[in-house]
Amino acid sequence: MRTLNVSFTEVQRIDQRWLRALLLVVLAILIYPAIRYMQTTVDKLELFAFCIGLLIGLAVIALIWFWKLTTVINNYGIAIKCPFVNKKVNWEEIEHLEVLNYGFVGGWGIRVATKYGTVYNTSGKIGLAIKLKNGKKFLLGTQKENELKTIVEKWKNI
Repeated sequence: MRTLNVSFTEVQRIDQRWLRALLLVVLAILIYPAIRYMQTTVDKLELFAFCIGLLIGLAVIALIWFWKLTTVINNYGIAIKCPFVNKKVNWEEIEHLEVLNYGFVGGWGIRVATKYGTVYNTSGKIGLAIKLKNGKKFLLGTQKENELKTIVEKWKNI
């Protein structure tokens, strides 16, 4: 059984200032019609449709605002956690590891069907590419490139 004597944790958030400012503007744009609707009488179906749209908009804003990608690497393997994903991979399941520059994959969050498999990222363009023995691939974005390179070298040498 493959084990590494490593302890790595990285917690990343989508915290670009311009994006947070944009989200606040969108929030204001959503709230303004809500206040206007409260001041008038409207058809119940129209109000229902508006409320559904408002809830969806608020949910998307909250998801982006509170997005968190957590990567944990320890003696047992690699674990990632973010909204809708809680994935754990043992060292025995991994065929290949590599820290690389993945460029731009279409935005932040979860990106599927890329040449790296599923990409989980919050910013930047450096990530840990993982290929499993069953052929599946995924990539974890990181802000700690050098620490991950050290772990990959340790993994290759055991």
